[in-house]
Amino acid sequence: MCGIVGLYNNSPANQDLYDALTVLQHRGQDAAGIATEDKGKFFVRKSNGLVRDVFHTRHMAHLRGNIGIGHVRYPTAGSSSALEAQPLYVNSPYGITLAHNGNLTNHEKLAEELFLSDHRHLNTNSDSEVLLNIFAHELQRQNQPDLTKEEIFTAVENMHQRCKGAYAVVANISGHGILAFRDPYGIRPLIYGERHAENGKKDYMIASESVALDALGFTTIRDVDPGEVIYIDNKGELHSHCLKSNLTFTPCIFEHVYFARPDSIIDGSSVYKARVRMGEYLADKIIKERPDHDIDVVIAVPESSRPSAMELAVRLGVKFREGFVKNRYIGRTFIMPGQKQREKSVKQKLNPLPLEFHDKNVLLVDDSIVRGTTCQQIIQMARDAGAKKVYFASAAPPIRHPNVYGIDMPVKSELIGHGRSDEEIEKEIGADWLIYQDLEDLINAVIPTDVKNKDYRYECSVFDGNYITDDIDEAYLNHLKECRNENAKNKVNLLDETEFTESQEGF
Repeated sequence: MCGIVGLYNNSPANQDLYDALTVLQHRGQDAAGIATEDKGKFFVRKSNGLVRDVFHTRHMAHLRGNIGIGHVRYPTAGSSSALEAQPLYVNSPYGITLAHNGNLTNHEKLAEELFLSDHRHLNTNSDSEVLLNIFAHELQRQNQPDLTKEEIFTAVENMHQRCKGAYAVVANISGHGILAFRDPYGIRPLIYGERHAENGKKDYMIASESVALDALGFTTIRDVDPGEVIYIDNKGELHSHCLKSNLTFTPCIFEHVYFARPDSIIDGSSVYKARVRMGEYLADKIIKERPDHDIDVVIAVPESSRPSAMELAVRLGVKFREGFVKNRYIGRTFIMPGQKQREKSVKQKLNPLPLEFHDKNVLLVDDSIVRGTTCQQIIQMARDAGAKKVYFASAAPPIRHPNVYGIDMPVKSELIGHGRSDEEIEKEIGADWLIYQDLEDLINAVIPTDVKNKDYRYECSVFDGNYITDDIDEAYLNHLKECRNENAKNKVNLLDETEFTESQEGF
């Protein structure tokens, strides 16, 4: 899962891109990068680290030009090496920079095709580099010195035919403009908006979440449709083209559960309202299963579960209290590379307030349970703080299957929900009682209230094992297991760091 932004400005773009990435920092903490263009030349700064640490004054001054793209990275495929920080660049044809959120499920097959048939070289294991080169090859096939918008649209359509999986993309073609496109299922989010510039013209921004537009004074136009291309040419004119497809619009539901900021609107659905409704449904389930519950207080596990926990408490008629103080200088533990780092960060990130736990039956509410190790530690914290009983509620259903569309959820064997009943998970995490959200209720909580299209559904594979692309089978998942093995990933990271120790600052 990553955050991307593309900007067509009538004034220097560097500060706006930086500010947008800061707003999208929650989507990736591993690396950050910006690529701008001025007079046909690209200027790039990218490296491992948070946005505030990657960009200093000297880097911002280097990023010249009114148009550009940016990226914050959370690694799924490939490694955490600075070599794979984005935006990525290819010089032929025209010169292209590209930033990608998602995961290509057939990237190994495509990498082979690129070498054998397209005669293009890859320098990393990143599926984003594969996608960039596929797009570049399809542009080159147009064989035109000056691209028209129709030729760009054709190149993206051809790319859609070759690439499988999830991808939301922003790109800059030197001398031509900014474009963005979304996979035909619309799995990963993408939205765009406009802002009136001082010269009377319009600025345009495309981003992963609407909060980036809001923060910089852009008015949202709409979400990019599944299979659609948005192209802003070098004259500042916006063009769009949508792939004709019989595929069902299937956005990722986990955006609403965890990844997106609560103040975002994704595909017409308020993330905050969705999380509030998750709390309503969860409370109704508790009332149904335990009408005589003895819960004294409801406490959220900060931060994304707070709207659900607050509404759940209201519905149950139980006090809501802030029982954990969060260290805001520790990043999101879910997207930290390495299990040991995640476990260490839990204790650094959260500290319990004993007066809210002492001699009480506490219901802890979290957005989801993935590996189970984090909630084990949090439950023990609650007991150590004096709780009589510790109940645990998940605003999402049990996660029993790996994710293949851009979320680095581990292999089945590392998922606490795989192969275990709710009672077994309850025992494993040390809770006195565990309750999960039902999948049907989660979908009802997230789906926009005005949606009447029966073909509108959500990508819920981590919960139900239903992978919407036709290339996912047991053999693929077994191969995924080998690629995502923590020890193998750590070995790759170590190798990469010895080969590439300095960040790229320009071309």
